[in-house]
Amino acid sequence: MTATLPAAGRTPVRRLAGLLHRRPRLRLSLLLTAPLLWLAVLYLGSLCVLFVSAFWTTDSFTSEVVKVWSTDNFQELVTTPVFRQVILRSIGVALAVTVLCAVIAFPLAFYTARVAKPRWRPLLVVAILTPLWASYLVKVYAWRLILSEDGLADWMLRPFGLSGPGFGLPAAVVTLTYLWLPYMILPIHTALEQLPVNLMDASADLGARPGRTFRSVVLPMVLPSVAAGSVFTFSLSLGDYITVQIVGGKTQLIGNLVYSNIELNLPMAAALGTVPVVVIVLYLLAMRRTGALSSL
Repeated sequence: MTATLPAAGRTPVRRLAGLLHRRPRLRLSLLLTAPLLWLAVLYLGSLCVLFVSAFWTTDSFTSEVVKVWSTDNFQELVTTPVFRQVILRSIGVALAVTVLCAVIAFPLAFYTARVAKPRWRPLLVVAILTPLWASYLVKVYAWRLILSEDGLADWMLRPFGLSGPGFGLPAAVVTLTYLWLPYMILPIHTALEQLPVNLMDASADLGARPGRTFRSVVLPMVLPSVAAGSVFTFSLSLGDYITVQIVGGKTQLIGNLVYSNIELNLPMAAALGTVPVVVIVLYLLAMRRTGALSSL
């Protein structure tokens, strides 16, 4: 028989431990209170302040914020051609980076998950993660050196009569693709690693060629993981402004306009800042229908 401590010998710590042991829901609530409170106050609270300040205006003479409710900032975003072009360009860059990451990541993930020997696969995954350990700015400035005039890109392409892309929109797309590629490789690698081999064997036994097996068996099962990776690549590319500032030349994206308007016109910067938030929410809702969120 298990000896029980007398009530007088139970310390407050023991009584609290016993209470938490008997009530798992209370234990879970206490465990989640701190992170949820942090999320609600700092993250969701800042988004609410951002959205509210987008309806304010700015005094044209003093540049001070006037807390008068108005939709002029959003109307200006819709009616001004420059803002429309920047928004569409930002979405186009995010989509281009996502497509490039998917095209590059799929063969790499297939090799690491299916072709490479099992003892090498963990090392290959570590190699894929290694760029994430380096500083963001170090990687971007490294690409600035590569893409600069007489840089590595020019040196490698000069024998073919070509030159590097230099600084501009293509350079920004290439650099962002490099930065966020691991976020696309990892979910595809996991999906391919969990793909049953007997399905591909059964497809081959039924006479399907490799292309048909890929379209009918592999792609439908891996597509949710591709969509999951696209959530990271799309959202990170849409909100980035440092890369464009370093290698983008004169290219302007949403992040650059937000940064440049913070001091001069804070409400307009807030209105611009709500655009990627809305776009990402819509993108997440679209990806939810593919089962991508369950693959995260």
